Amino acid sequence: MSTVSVPAELPAEPPVDQLPFRDPARPLAERVEDLLSRLTPDERIAMLHQYGPAIPRLGVEPFRTGTEALHGVGWLGPATTFPQAVGLGATWDDELLRAVGTATSTELRAFHQHRKPAHGTGRHSLQAWAPVVNLLRDPRWGRNEEGYSEDALLSASLGDAFCRGMSGDDPERLRTAPILKHFLAYNNEDERYTTSSSVRPRVLHEYDLAAFRQAVATGSATGVMAAYNLVNGRPCHVSPLLETELRRWALPTGHELFVVSDAEAPSNLVDLEHYFDDHATSHAAALKAGIDSFTDHGEDTRTTFGRISEAVARGLLTEADIDRAVRRQLSIRFRLGEFDPGRGPFGDTPWEVVDSPEHRALALRAATESIVLLKNAAAAPAAGAADGGALLPLAVEGRRVAVVGPLADSLFEDWYSGTMPYRVTAADGLRAAVDARGGETVVVEGVDRVVLRAASTGGLLTAAGADARLVVADTRLDDEAAQFDLFDWDLGVLTLRNARTGRYAGLVDADQSLAADRVQPAGWDVHETFGLEPVGDGTEALRCVCTGRYAVVDPTSGEVTVTAQRVEDAEHFTRTVVRDGVAEAVTAAAGADAVVLVVGNDPHINGRETQDRAGIALAPAHETLVREVAAARPETVLVVMSSYPYAVDWADAHVPAVLWTSHGGQETGRALASVILGEADPAGRLPQTWYRGDDELPARLDYDIIKAGWTYQYHRAAPLYAFGHGLSYTDFTLTDLALSDSPTPQDGTVTATVTITNRGPRSGVETVQLYVRAVAAAAYEAPLLRLAGYRKVRLAAGASTSVSFPLAVADALAHWSVASGGFAVESGAYEVLAGRSAADLPLSAALTVDGPAPAPRGLGAVVRAVDFDDYADIELVDGDAVAPCADSATLRYRALSLTGARSFTAEVSRTSAAPSHLTLWAGPTLLCTLPIPSTTNDAWTTVATELAAPAGVHEVRLVLHGEQRVRSFRFEG
Repeated sequence: MSTVSVPAELPAEPPVDQLPFRDPARPLAERVEDLLSRLTPDERIAMLHQYGPAIPRLGVEPFRTGTEALHGVGWLGPATTFPQAVGLGATWDDELLRAVGTATSTELRAFHQHRKPAHGTGRHSLQAWAPVVNLLRDPRWGRNEEGYSEDALLSASLGDAFCRGMSGDDPERLRTAPILKHFLAYNNEDERYTTSSSVRPRVLHEYDLAAFRQAVATGSATGVMAAYNLVNGRPCHVSPLLETELRRWALPTGHELFVVSDAEAPSNLVDLEHYFDDHATSHAAALKAGIDSFTDHGEDTRTTFGRISEAVARGLLTEADIDRAVRRQLSIRFRLGEFDPGRGPFGDTPWEVVDSPEHRALALRAATESIVLLKNAAAAPAAGAADGGALLPLAVEGRRVAVVGPLADSLFEDWYSGTMPYRVTAADGLRAAVDARGGETVVVEGVDRVVLRAASTGGLLTAAGADARLVVADTRLDDEAAQFDLFDWDLGVLTLRNARTGRYAGLVDADQSLAADRVQPAGWDVHETFGLEPVGDGTEALRCVCTGRYAVVDPTSGEVTVTAQRVEDAEHFTRTVVRDGVAEAVTAAAGADAVVLVVGNDPHINGRETQDRAGIALAPAHETLVREVAAARPETVLVVMSSYPYAVDWADAHVPAVLWTSHGGQETGRALASVILGEADPAGRLPQTWYRGDDELPARLDYDIIKAGWTYQYHRAAPLYAFGHGLSYTDFTLTDLALSDSPTPQDGTVTATVTITNRGPRSGVETVQLYVRAVAAAAYEAPLLRLAGYRKVRLAAGASTSVSFPLAVADALAHWSVASGGFAVESGAYEVLAGRSAADLPLSAALTVDGPAPAPRGLGAVVRAVDFDDYADIELVDGDAVAPCADSATLRYRALSLTGARSFTAEVSRTSAAPSHLTLWAGPTLLCTLPIPSTTNDAWTTVATELAAPAGVHEVRLVLHGEQRVRSFRFEG
């Protein structure tokens, strides 16, 4: 790590351990100010980089921001690995998320205390870059696995619970310092560094901001990471929302948020986004906007130090700007106990907590409770079906179970996973559980085993020697060293696992050779994915997806390197299938009494950070396997193990039992066996909608969930599986939904109570879900449904209980009023609904809210252009302005009072040479046409005209013709 020199001649200090900032009896703020006052200007600037250097004269150690901890400690070595965040979201269980956060932070403390980092100096950071509370708006998002839910309330509540576990329960000190990711409106990977999310005010406040608010307002989150993207044309790293929203919410907690940049994002402000002309200007703007720590240029502190120092020299930053950010960092470090004797109450965490028996048990619980039973019907024929005709729980005594599929005997880590200390695959878990019940299992992955013969020499591609380097050698077809299991992940992307080594082939960076020595595909640049591209003569060229280059063979040595830039220069291989995977799977299925078929995705392939998914269909190879196996053995249980939803329409129609699990971590196999065999009741519920295959999804960059129709709140077509869906093995009924008060005032509180009864033959788990909806909203387009509360209930057979949901009307029924610029509750009729999912709501109760109707916008008020009620063909730019994205665009504003209006003024801009104008309408009446004058890129001007407006309240339309931007307008008398 770079160091920053400081003046040699400094005032003499008392012994380090006697300095006031070392005294834990002093108030935190006093200790922070004492240390801050002792730092030189250069030392303060150096602290603004991710890798802050040590200050030996004060006994201050190096400090690094950020350790990954999304579902267990990541990147530091073996540690307890929990289900992916989307799987944790499927538990709908705040208490469980808090327990997972507690375990994760405890293990991170152990790494901090007992293990040195592989990179840099000092200790592993106790600032944890987790959780991710970005909402799962689009299931094609490459990072879908990292979020909890498509719903703001569920995501916010689970995120808050996880943060509470991470931060610990000491009133003064933190076990770790959790950071919420990624602020804001970040839900696409393709071109993420330069795309702008157009987020209208209602979506901003009701949806995207709402996911962050709870953890910030309660103080469970200690900071936020800004996102790569732009929002409404402005980079998130210079967003005013960092101060106007996030830090405003945090004020009652008594602690300021510590805001960090995403990796390399500060440089992106100039290099990719071209938002600023130079780095000193961009860094100054980011720091003043609220960024406190710059994650940029890896361990190189000097680059950031130089840029900020230049900004200070140019007068772009003041000492107060620097001190503000350093003060926030120091506050976190003091709260973490860094300057306390023994490092505070969590400083004695032993190493033995890592992968402890208690954490293994928690990993199993989390994996089990995240599994969602999507369908459970009788097989045809029904031989061996469970009670009531349903296939599950699966009866296995004295029976043969075939465990089939490309994910049957594999567990995958994802980019933010920890290293699993052990792996219990689906096959492992089922084998042990079935054997214990007197059954037997057979395991078949259902993938082709192939050999590749080089045309140039006639030899076979072979994993040779102890290092398993791939060479072309003269060997037999039955030599396992020359055989590869081919996993087809769609889009021409495949992985090759050598039969002899049991490891995947991967690129060796040092010499561009290949070696079959990888446990699984992994890393930021995945080196284990390939394509076999037809070259026109029945042969194929082997291409490395990572580099785009092709394999060539040395005719003398047989060595294989991936160096050819053109397919014409590549080696030609002939593929021979020595074992047909589908045929083998069908044979195993036909010879078994039941099949558990496991398909899904590898989290590093065709949908991950930096790459969005192409669609929501299963890989064709997986779809084919599902159909063939189900035809051979109707008693098939389909397990979809994936980071995101799939359109499994055919399986839903033809396979009797379907389950979903995320990549559930080290205990996935035992969890699946427990649910499939009925030891555990399926407790998971879907945290996002599973759309049908023929449902045309909105455009990826359409962030307007209201108009585009995203999520259960606004999507009108029936989904394949609804938000909140999940079945149980027992029979729950909901009755007696009652409200404590109706009518109620707009600032009132209502308690909804519902009775849940287990009428089935066994104990089980149900998640009671409470939704609300406006019956006929007049002033805004209301959601079809909106989650207002949820409770996870465990009941024995025959038991019953009452569940209560206190609803603050101002929260549960509020919408963002573009007219008033704040949250408002419209008076009128509402429904409160209770059930098991957004599509299964058998109970409803009427609720009336009393209060005044919203007043129309009046004369003299400045109306921001973005505060429209509806629109067509626009994009949001410059943070709070509107521009056409077609030849013309329309903005609609409901309920403007024009009585007495005699003039109209608009703030506008035009940068193109072509003329443009806007027209102003009140209902069908054209009020005026205004030409837009030409301005420079960053300049705004006003245009005004006198008019004769009709009296009364009207819908006003602005139609923008040609290139222009509109920021605001007003009517005056």
